Amino acid sequence: MKKISVAKKLLAVCLTSMIFVGCTNTSNSTVKEENKTVKVTDVKGEIEIPANPQRIVDLSGKSDVLSILGYKVIGTANSDAYNYKKLPTYLEDTLKDATIVGYSMQDTMDIEAIMNLNPDLIIISTVQEKMYNQLKEIAPTVMIKSEALNWKEDVKNLAKVFDKEDIANDWIENYDKKAKEAGDKIKETQGKDATYLSFLASGGQFYVFDGAGFGNVLYEDMGLNKPEGMPEQTDISLPVVTYEGLAAIKADNIFVLATDEDSKTLEGNAIWNGLPAVKNGKVVKLPSSPYFNQGYSPIGREKLLDEIVEKLNEKK
Repeated sequence: MKKISVAKKLLAVCLTSMIFVGCTNTSNSTVKEENKTVKVTDVKGEIEIPANPQRIVDLSGKSDVLSILGYKVIGTANSDAYNYKKLPTYLEDTLKDATIVGYSMQDTMDIEAIMNLNPDLIIISTVQEKMYNQLKEIAPTVMIKSEALNWKEDVKNLAKVFDKEDIANDWIENYDKKAKEAGDKIKETQGKDATYLSFLASGGQFYVFDGAGFGNVLYEDMGLNKPEGMPEQTDISLPVVTYEGLAAIKADNIFVLATDEDSKTLEGNAIWNGLPAVKNGKVVKLPSSPYFNQGYSPIGREKLLDEIVEKLNEKK
């Protein structure tokens, strides 16, 4: 009996050892997988980053692009342009679990707040270059350059860093298809020759969208017509016109982005009230928040397509 008892004990010890070794190997394998790194190239050169980052803090304003690529950020600077403490409505679902650490056009942000998020990867744009040396001490830091007048290149360039170009290309292809369909719907209801103007009214000045933002959605993505007299956008800065400049733009339809105060000022001006689009009831009024920034976000642009169709149909 004693021999059998001893044998049982030895068997139990052996089984326990086997299970322990097996668990140890699994644990080691998991750790190795988590610690795996890859080398990528950014504007600074070659950098080593986690192969599968889990705690990304993005200061570049490309948190929406990262979500398209399949990443979830824990910290973001994609805040609302008119209130840095909240997310723009078009990104509330996408970034609902992210902590806001600033606004992407700021060149510096709260280092301590970023550090407290314990990131394993930080992404910045050249706008935040002065923070680079501090940030790279916290976690591997990738610096990207934004092409303000070519949002698709921004998406592709970030995708290239993470070797996810196929995902980016598929998303852009689907977006282009949806944008064309939306543009065709508008041409059917408004006429194929109708023209469209969009601008931001701010402090008595009018910032006209052309090569970027809202205007780019209308002209480049949806294939709608520019009006005569449009000032051309050549860089990141939006062309600015006066009331007389607005009157020189022969638009059939107008999208005006404004705060309540700016909208009230605009509506009290005789030149504005004399514009054909205003007289014909062909003006779509939109709040500056979130629409000023929405045309600069891929996810924002996608949501704009349906909204533009809906708003114009209301003006038939």
